[in-house]
Amino acid sequence: MNRQALGIHHITAIAADPQRNLDFYAGLLGLRFVKRTVNFDDPSTYHFYFGDEQGAPGTILTFFPWPGARRGRVGPGQVGATAFAVPAGSLDFWRDRLRGQGVRPADEGSRFGEAVISFEDPDGLRLELIAAAWAGGVAGWQDGPVPAAMAVRGFHSVTLWVRDDGPTASVLTGPLGFEPAGSEAMRHRFTAVAPGVGGTVDLLVVPTELAGSSGAGTVHHVAWRAADDAGQLELRTAVLRHGLDPTPVIDRTYFHSIYFREPGGVLFEIATDNPGFAIDEPAAHLGEKLMLPEQFEGDRAALEALLPPLVVPGALSRAEVLS
Repeated sequence: MNRQALGIHHITAIAADPQRNLDFYAGLLGLRFVKRTVNFDDPSTYHFYFGDEQGAPGTILTFFPWPGARRGRVGPGQVGATAFAVPAGSLDFWRDRLRGQGVRPADEGSRFGEAVISFEDPDGLRLELIAAAWAGGVAGWQDGPVPAAMAVRGFHSVTLWVRDDGPTASVLTGPLGFEPAGSEAMRHRFTAVAPGVGGTVDLLVVPTELAGSSGAGTVHHVAWRAADDAGQLELRTAVLRHGLDPTPVIDRTYFHSIYFREPGGVLFEIATDNPGFAIDEPAAHLGEKLMLPEQFEGDRAALEALLPPLVVPGALSRAEVLS
């Protein structure tokens, strides 16, 4: 039997304004800006990575911020919502923090016994905060802009919109090795072998929704975790046997990747945990400089002149965090 996916590795979305995107995720949501690089397939634009203090798999939300990108629309075959886990009892803090910055959270009530609030980022990307009992056992970023006791703990789950849950569920429970974990109305939940950070995926059946379109405010792809290269190759073999068409392994510097589109239309990636984000800069200084893969290093001066300047929201001092 093939090795199983360990949950979400990262989620990659599209934004329209780099600075606005940076302000929202590193400032308001308090995620660490763990890597600034370029889109390896389009080096004229940035590729941002946000996550926990170490940039651990299961916490990474990445963006292609294309200046002036048109707004997309979510529909079947796309990610309907990206959910972060926060500690139980922290949602009142988050409601106040979001409202204080002009973001309007909506109370979604309880889902599978956990309280949920939803909101959108400046591009309309649908986000959720879910108060998870297990989140209290995961350390928050001590020196981030949000008090560690309230801070985001990585992904809770991702919700995929599908017209028919069967074909997508067969991929999750087949080659990827997720387990069914219950249903609520038209929502069907699946969990990885290691539940917790990034360990959950929901399928929401939306048969009457209009077709979506890619653009700012939509997710480009979801990446699932493979522990190592050998595990990734086993998963790739399982995907092939399921009748799908994965790419060869591609070196993304910080992880190795394969891609395939599942039957419901969502673009899936399988990414390795290693080498990780500290391969080209110290862990204490992640995200502070523009990091380029070797093939673009010779073009650094031209790329730095082309890419818009950035101001990274500053982390609070320890005294400010505790006040």
